[in-house]
Amino acid sequence: MKKKHWYEALFENYGKTYDHESFTRGTAGECDFIEKELAFDKSLKLLDVGCGTGRHSIELSRRGYIVTGIDLSDSQLERAREKAAQESLNIDFLRHDARNLPFDDEFDVAIMICEGGFPLMETDEMNYEILKNVTKSIKKQGKFIFTTLNGLFPLYHSVEEFCDSTTDEGNATYRSNTFDLMTFRDHNITTVVDDSGNQKELECNERYYVPSEITWLLKSLGYKKTDIYGAKLGAFSRNDKLTTEDFEMLVIAEKMI
Repeated sequence: MKKKHWYEALFENYGKTYDHESFTRGTAGECDFIEKELAFDKSLKLLDVGCGTGRHSIELSRRGYIVTGIDLSDSQLERAREKAAQESLNIDFLRHDARNLPFDDEFDVAIMICEGGFPLMETDEMNYEILKNVTKSIKKQGKFIFTTLNGLFPLYHSVEEFCDSTTDEGNATYRSNTFDLMTFRDHNITTVVDDSGNQKELECNERYYVPSEITWLLKSLGYKKTDIYGAKLGAFSRNDKLTTEDFEMLVIAEKMI
């Protein structure tokens, strides 16, 4: 049997526990920002890439938006459907690999918040496929809003110390972090306790990007305008200039201006 990639193994039987992780607490504030970027136009169709347990999809659907959520994890999607059903929300939660999406010019806006697939892939080419497939899925005048890991941060700070300082008891932990300057990948051992109380230890690696790389990648995909800011949990803002203190960056890319 083929061994699962760390990002597949991580999200198995982890839906309820995931919803209690410290990094999931900014959902409402992040959706406030997304709404402003949509100019509060509830006729727009949204694609939530790497939707996980559906936290942004559900919050936006509550506010009257039409959302489709996609994820690779059956376990996460099951939890998302369960939560949506409890609130009688009509959201399509579909299992898709973000590197191979079936949509063409279908959505007005795509969101990909909290490392929704990108930048978790094993190679830069695979990460690029995610950007390419999301771009194909949105309309010619579409907008793409996402967060990703800021490559400037590990040059000045310890990723392990940062994760320790922002992690509550019982949350996932990250140790033995080594940041490779040649590949801009952080290798670490992630430990999580799943919904059944089983502890899992996984060897993970994530790609950090510098702003100029993101701008170039999106330019190569036809985006005419890319704005990058610091991404503060639950408080996204166009007023937050990206600095070396920001663990994540917020990217807003537009196909037409």
